[in-house]
Amino acid sequence: MKTTPENLQILYEDNHLIVVNKRAGDIVQGDKTGDMPLSDIVKLYIKVKYKKPGNVFLGVVHRLDRPTSGAVIFARTSKALSRMNEMLKKHDIEKTYLAIVKNKPQNKTGTLIDYLIKNPKNNKSTAYSQEKAGSKKAVLHYELVASSDRYHVLKINLETGRHHQIRVQLSKIGSPIKGDLKYGFDRSNKNAGISLHAYQIAFTHPVSKEPIALTAPVPDDDIWQYFDL
Repeated sequence: MKTTPENLQILYEDNHLIVVNKRAGDIVQGDKTGDMPLSDIVKLYIKVKYKKPGNVFLGVVHRLDRPTSGAVIFARTSKALSRMNEMLKKHDIEKTYLAIVKNKPQNKTGTLIDYLIKNPKNNKSTAYSQEKAGSKKAVLHYELVASSDRYHVLKINLETGRHHQIRVQLSKIGSPIKGDLKYGFDRSNKNAGISLHAYQIAFTHPVSKEPIALTAPVPDDDIWQYFDL
């Protein structure tokens, strides 16, 4: 389904922030494809809803890969943006992901520590067990939370936010994400996305200082719905 201002899935909205449940295939910010980014769609939504003349300010706090779905935070004021950027740098925004894999990891829970090198030519990262020149340390924690005959769901918490981190680290242990051809899964998903979903996000509101905890419903497709998460 194509995302429009009318069918945005809004998870949270006030004068300072708006949090959206991104569909797989949406790009968060404009890129060389020229496709309309989610940031512009959200701007249109705000412009119409609040009858705002002229340009609408909207800051992108963080991004999700195009084939990934889930919670994305946008800032509606420059003050909120700078404070959220600071929280992101200090790892004060907690993100929990769900990933569907075909090959179950050896252990039900675990911590993966790798060193990633990004190749900008093919937009792909490689994970190494030892530190190498130009590499960045990547740490994630996973837990097996559901299984079917063919697939398994992992809950993932990131300690670092590296390029394609979850995708490449799961691939390295032999558990590539369903649909992720780039990192070793054997078939694409029907929607050309991958089965990686930014499921929960928690942070302190940048202005009110209230704790915010949000859950993004999983995509409305047969496999996600089978697990009834």
